[in-house]
Amino acid sequence: MSERARPPLRRLVVLRHAKSDWPQGVPDHERPLAPRGRRDAPAAGQALTETGCVPDLVLCSTAVRARQTWELASAQWGTAPPVRYDPRLYAADVPELLDVVRETPAEVGTLLLVAHNPGLEELVLELAGEGLDDTLDEVRTKFPTSAIAVLAWYGPAWRSLTPGTALLTSMVVPRGRKDG
Repeated sequence: MSERARPPLRRLVVLRHAKSDWPQGVPDHERPLAPRGRRDAPAAGQALTETGCVPDLVLCSTAVRARQTWELASAQWGTAPPVRYDPRLYAADVPELLDVVRETPAEVGTLLLVAHNPGLEELVLELAGEGLDDTLDEVRTKFPTSAIAVLAWYGPAWRSLTPGTALLTSMVVPRGRKDG
């Protein structure tokens, strides 16, 4: 008897947008990155490269701060992967986020989701059945701006991703350096 083939390993990489500004009179959706966010977003791109988490596809919120985070992060790579800007990711809760993720084509092995809290933090905690080291405790404590969480799971397609089935393999919070 032959052993059944294991489904492919998939990675969901969750990136909370970098620190945003709060200009007076600007609607929430249109808020840009703050100076710290403009420093941290490229550091997030570097962290994704260093951890081998350059995605096959990116799903990004349409909010200005999320789009700017993605643009600055992806500028760290020679060629950026395809990105889809999805308005459903703005202010999304866990069921909405899962709906969007589950639409991902099966050929995508690593998916990057760029969006907002509290939805992203709750998504990570909902999907992670386990975490390496103290990573789940770190997420429970705080999932700050520019935080990156990596969830790994085996599955035939993204539509089969269910709560508690992923392993939280890492969480990092990249920070850019101040000049001078």
